This record gives sequence, structure tokens and C-alpha cells, in this order.
Amino acid sequence: MTGTEEGLVKGKSAEEKRKPERIFSGHRVKSSVTVIQVDGELPKEQIREDAKPLEELTFTSALPFLLCDPEIFQEYIAIGTLCWIRGRVLRVSNNFTIFRRRKDMAIYEGAGVALITPFKANGEINYDKLEEIVEEQIAGGTDAIIACGTTGEASTMTHEEHLEVIKFVCDVTKKRIPVIAGTGSNCTETAVYLSQEAEKNGADGLLVVSPYYNKATQKGLIAHFSAVADSVKIPMLLYNITGRTGVNIQPATIAHLWKNVDNIVGVKEANGDFSAITTLMNLTDGGIDLYSGNDDQIVPLLSLGGKGVISVLSNVAPAQAHEICAAYFAGDVKRSAKLQLEAIPLIHALFSEVNPIPVKAAMNLLGKETGPLRMPLTEMEPEHQEVLKKELQAYGLL
Repeated sequence: MTGTEEGLVKGKSAEEKRKPERIFSGHRVKSSVTVIQVDGELPKEQIREDAKPLEELTFTSALPFLLCDPEIFQEYIAIGTLCWIRGRVLRVSNNFTIFRRRKDMAIYEGAGVALITPFKANGEINYDKLEEIVEEQIAGGTDAIIACGTTGEASTMTHEEHLEVIKFVCDVTKKRIPVIAGTGSNCTETAVYLSQEAEKNGADGLLVVSPYYNKATQKGLIAHFSAVADSVKIPMLLYNITGRTGVNIQPATIAHLWKNVDNIVGVKEANGDFSAITTLMNLTDGGIDLYSGNDDQIVPLLSLGGKGVISVLSNVAPAQAHEICAAYFAGDVKRSAKLQLEAIPLIHALFSEVNPIPVKAAMNLLGKETGPLRMPLTEMEPEHQEVLKKELQAYGLL
């Protein structure tokens, strides 16, 4: 794109860039860019401070225009067609929209639920109950739904079940809040396949765990995550949880991927290593979308520039988990910290055995009838379940 005196400015075609289907809170759209639909002049706050002074532009009322400066195209993408001569707008297509490029806004801010998957007594997925749970989460103020992650027992699903659950959750959610699909695997080809299919099925983003068991090197992690991200157009979060995978994604590796792969926008950090987190935020100038993978560390991570949490607690207390984040973002840090501390005993009970054993038990105690776990996970030990029941009561949920 060059600033010739006369020319036709074209945006990305539908094949190259999917049009947004809905604008979410924070202006995140399915194509992972920020919408700046404008009528008249582009708001000054949306123009780079180092942009060249603008020429006088004339335009018809209610018709958006595009800055005819090649440097601006480093930050903006246009969908639709605009004709101009010497800085004067001649014609604009009705659907013309200006987009800010990726990574300006997070997929979501706040508490996204790491959703459980309900099963019938025979082990089949209970889709009727899954629909109920999704609706309850949305009504409870959950900011996003993460389907088929660790908490969703995706590791015990067939590929067909995995993708069907993602599609079902997307269909039920109907774009009211973003749906992030867990599509990680220790086989790159499988991760690519699951990610591409999740995108086709309507997922708004991906959560991709580091390859487990085969323990790739940092170079291998870069190759793996790059291959998965390059296979789709929707934004992707890395998932760093060394205790489950046996390999740590080092801060420099995460920063490299964030800087060099356009749709790798953030990371779920579940290691609890705040020295590594501060290093990562330093390496990315605080620009990476950082989410806590630990419910007991939401506020500390927000204080370092985090966007929110991918939460197990949200399964039983969606409003409360949301409010921890909302209070912080509203500037009421004291209240946010108070809410975080009040939830600590329940959070500890929810992790008294390996996740998702306690949270499935908690859902059943609350009368949600989410069914059994799939092997090799087993039901919660009676003594732990008794503690969990007491904490649910103390927190006012039971």
C-alpha cells in the first residue's frame, strides 16, 4: 500500500480476513482485531502520536473515511472500498469499516470459567445439563467460557466428542460472551487439526497447552505454537502449567512468540512463579494478555497488568469471581483484595485433590447433577468432600 495521489484503497477480502460477527465488551471481535467503526472523523485518540500531520480531508456526513497516510496502514486495516484523490474522499462502500490491528484488545477481561463437562451415569456427555450450565454461567456474569480444558476433562474425550462439545458451547452461547476452545496436544498435527476445527465451529479464541510427556525444547515449543497459530486466524493463548506437562515455557520464549506470531496474544500462567511473570511482563512491555491459571492468585497477577483469570472457582461462584476482577478494574483494589481473601478457604478446598475432582463434587453438592468423572479420575475422598461442603456453606453457596 502506497500513498499515490490517485488510487483505490481496498481492505482485506472476506477470504483473507473474516468479518466480525459481533462486537464484544472491549471491542474484541471474532477476527481478533478491534473495531473502530466511525462516522466522520477518526477520533484523535485513535491516531498514533507519531503519525504525520493530517491533510484537510472532506467527506460526506455519516460516511467513514480512511487516513491516506501509508504509515497509518501499519496500524489499521480496512474492510470495504474507499476511493480518494489528493486526500479527498470520493466514494465509500456502505460496509466500509476501519479496524485497529490485532493485539490492541484482549479476547476478554475478567473471569473466564474453565468449564466442567457434565456426564451421564453411563459416561456419555450430558448435553442438556451442559446447556443449563452455560446459561447459568452467562446469567452469573462470567466474562468468557473456556471449553474442553483441563477442568473439562478433554483428555478423556475422543476427537469427535471434543469438537462436538466446543461446537455445542458456541451454539448455546450465541456470541453473548467469547468462547475459548482448549485445543492443545503433544502432537502438533493433532493440535493443528483441533484448532482448525474449533475455529470452524465458532470458537472466538484458542487455549493451547504446551506439549506434554515428550518435553520439547524451547526451540521445539516455538515451532509447535507457531505452527498451530499459523493454521488459524482467531487469537490464541498459550497455557503454561509445568506440573502437568513436565516442561516450562520460559518467559523469553513466550515473549518471542507474542512478538513474532500475530495471533498469539497472551498466556494462561498456572505455574505461580511471580519472578517469571514479572520477567515476562518486562520483556513484553506489559503488552501481553496475561491470565492467572490459579484462583488464589487473581489479584496479585492483576497488579502486574493481568487481564483476568481462567477460573475453576467460577464454576460454582461465577458472580463472585467476576466481581474480584471487576472491582480491581474499577479501581477498588481494597475491595478486590477483600473478595480474593474471602474466597481462599473455598479455593483451597476446590484444589484439595487434583482438578477437576473437587469442582465436579462441588457442582453435585450444589444440586447441579453434573454426573461422574471419567477414568482415571475417581470420586473425591469422603473426608475432603466434607471439608468442601463446609466451605461451600461458609461461602454462602450451600
